[in-house]
Amino acid sequence: MDFVNHTTDWISERTFRQPPHDPTFYHDPYELYRQLHERGGPVFWQDYGFWCLTGFEAVNAALKDRRFARLPPPGTPAEPAPPHMQEFTRVEQHSLLQLEPPLHTRLRKRVNRAFVARQIDAMAPDIENLVNDCIDQFIDERQCDLLTHLATPVPVTVIAQLLGVPIAMKDNLLKWSHDMVKVYTMTQSHADEIQANQSAAEFRECLIQLIQEKRRHPKEDLLSLLASDEDPDVTLDDDEIVSVAVLLLNAGHEATVHQFGNLVYDLLKNDCAPRGGFANHEIGKSVIEEGLRHDAPLHLFLRYAQTDLELSPGVELKAGEQVALLLGAANRDPNRFEQPNRFWPERTDGAHVSLGAGIHFCIGAALTGLELKVLTDTLFKRIPDLQLAETPQYKNLFHFHGLERLQVKW
Repeated sequence: MDFVNHTTDWISERTFRQPPHDPTFYHDPYELYRQLHERGGPVFWQDYGFWCLTGFEAVNAALKDRRFARLPPPGTPAEPAPPHMQEFTRVEQHSLLQLEPPLHTRLRKRVNRAFVARQIDAMAPDIENLVNDCIDQFIDERQCDLLTHLATPVPVTVIAQLLGVPIAMKDNLLKWSHDMVKVYTMTQSHADEIQANQSAAEFRECLIQLIQEKRRHPKEDLLSLLASDEDPDVTLDDDEIVSVAVLLLNAGHEATVHQFGNLVYDLLKNDCAPRGGFANHEIGKSVIEEGLRHDAPLHLFLRYAQTDLELSPGVELKAGEQVALLLGAANRDPNRFEQPNRFWPERTDGAHVSLGAGIHFCIGAALTGLELKVLTDTLFKRIPDLQLAETPQYKNLFHFHGLERLQVKW
């Protein structure tokens, strides 16, 4: 695909227009981020109508600053959900991403039990077997789309097994997830919202039946754990459990698929693929962390100001106004990283905000890291001569950032 040269429309030093559906932009948002860093400080994105933080230190600090939160300040009148989004709103109402303490603390305490590091590490052999099974199905073809045949089936199967959802339902899980995440982009159409609402209703109906079954016949899975009443201080109702399951599927699965594609693309185009797999754990960890920094799967978080505050000299926020934290820009901040636009797994200044920070740090970070490591390590062990069959293009899904497909050959 050929892209027409496009320059962001700077209305003033602090205000710009950049349509999120512009192909040049969503294919390579880093040119805009370079311009933002040249100006420094907060900038106002007119297409969305909010101020944006772009520097690594500013974004990292805001993620931990209690003056910013996922919800409007207490006492703010709640806007009713539009009629065509009632079911979507219902499954999102108890999402960990939408809660603040003490409700967030109560729910996260229960979910944390499923993500103890040693329990996650114990999943590695099963994930490796799953990856090998997927590779077995396409290795003799000498070419494939890695997103379709590897990146998509592995995370959704892992999440289904973790939750205790029958694997036979994974196609439904994928459809529901793809439909619902379009609403998170803030650029969805009315038709997208209607479809997301329908998928939310179907997902909830399925989960409610499963939760009731887990209460009658508990097993060793997350839904059984969440549905149990062994800890009366942290008993969850059905809708709270549904929100947790929806979050794990939509955030965990979608982000892992995008990040694996972005990482393999980075490795191949920069000629630094780990032919034969990672030499050791630390090298593998460095590659994964640099991939998360260099081409993150999620580029924007929103926060509400909880009080009137000065965002920077001359930039005032009123309580209840939103500010965007541009994670993708923060990860390429030249004031924080040497050669920020270089994919450089050996760098000594590595860090990123791709998984958040503070109380909303990604609850599935350990699982995501493990999946990415096993996927990448096993892929290059099995197919060390992997190469790009075409230059991939990115989806029209800012603020999610991932490839349409990743066509490879060997």
